[in-house]
Amino acid sequence: MIQSTSASDAPSVAPHRQAAITVQGSPQGSGLSRRQATLAVVVCWLLVVFDGYDLIVFGTVQTSLLENTGWGLDNATLGLMGSMAFVGMMIGALLAGRMADSWGRRRTILACAVTFSIFTILCAIAPSAWVFGAFRLLAGIGLGGLVPSANAMVAELVPERWRSSIATLMMSGVPIGGSLAALIGIPLIPALGWQSMFLVAVLALVIVVPMGLAYLPETLPSEAAARDRPGASPATGKAAKAGGFSLLLRDPFLLASIMFALATLATLFAWYGLGTWLPRAMEAQGYDLGSALTFSLSLNVGAVLGSIVTAWAGDRFGAVRSSVIAAALAGVALLGLLLSPPVWLVYVILMVAGVGTHGTQCLIIAAVANHYPGHLRGTALGWALGVGRLGAVTAPLVAGFLLDGGFGAGSIFVAFGVAALVAAVLLVVIIAQGNGGRGVGSRQVTAS
Repeated sequence: MIQSTSASDAPSVAPHRQAAITVQGSPQGSGLSRRQATLAVVVCWLLVVFDGYDLIVFGTVQTSLLENTGWGLDNATLGLMGSMAFVGMMIGALLAGRMADSWGRRRTILACAVTFSIFTILCAIAPSAWVFGAFRLLAGIGLGGLVPSANAMVAELVPERWRSSIATLMMSGVPIGGSLAALIGIPLIPALGWQSMFLVAVLALVIVVPMGLAYLPETLPSEAAARDRPGASPATGKAAKAGGFSLLLRDPFLLASIMFALATLATLFAWYGLGTWLPRAMEAQGYDLGSALTFSLSLNVGAVLGSIVTAWAGDRFGAVRSSVIAAALAGVALLGLLLSPPVWLVYVILMVAGVGTHGTQCLIIAAVANHYPGHLRGTALGWALGVGRLGAVTAPLVAGFLLDGGFGAGSIFVAFGVAALVAAVLLVVIIAQGNGGRGVGSRQVTAS
């Protein structure tokens, strides 16, 4: 495991004087320099960018799939297809978090990256809706495993005092990837067809994966690190080995684990729902595809800003307290779309919604990364994101049925706005039980 400064493991050298980060069990037994750690963080961030690209890419091709494939799709079946990737993400998040804790971050991250790259590319040559959905499911398994595994690695590569900020900024890769999908889609789809949007994943396979092979450090499994840490008792080693979901779902972690997971579910329902259906919803209101994609771009620009703002707010006021404000802000903004504001104000509202929905998720990830000990960190992130992907799975289905049922685009904004407000309430519960404030996001809880 990569040693980071923490309250429970006092460093022998002050954080500002450290020249290297120790990697236990590295092939040469040497330390990891700041440059090497930075390169590893950059690779993890680039992989998160592709997670964001995948979030938006399906939204950009929905109209093309309806009109140009001959697959006989409607809004409801389109929603089902959109959910397939999120089902895979849920499976991947639950499995990969545990895998990363059991046999190392590096191998898990690389396996997930190769999986999502290959099956995303194959989506471009899918001969039918069912094959396309199957490829999206398998690509989703790889994508779902990336975020918890990458965040677990990054949490170990940086000193604890920077962990909340870096975890939040890491997630800026999601809206940046989404922005790239919207920008690329505007010229690429009319010129080369919807298939070209999925071929972009070739870049991940031929550029980012080799970078991962070169720069991601090989770590000991966190369980082994917990057992082998100097001064660790046999009970510590036994608890680390048992670890996993059974330890998450009992004291002292039970309530926080449940609330983090449910808050992630509500937040991802709003965030992934908007990412998947916003272009189609705006087209239903009379905008052409180019204009609808600029609304999606506005949402993602807001999310990028949200990553920066929430990184500061999480360090200044605490990750959970800040996430309550962000979620409430998103909910109010989305409900404000029911008032039929002018176009310029719609852009502003969507930027605010991007700040709030994505910012909330960034802060939850930062809180989870700091709330659990190292041998549970990947499992805890996988648990929260895995359960949370249920929101991502159901959002496209709900939105598709609302549009197909004739309820209009406004019903989608109500559903996603209410979900954001529910997330705010669940996060208040964490604070009320003494698990919020500065404590979550600035310290690490030790297992008892």
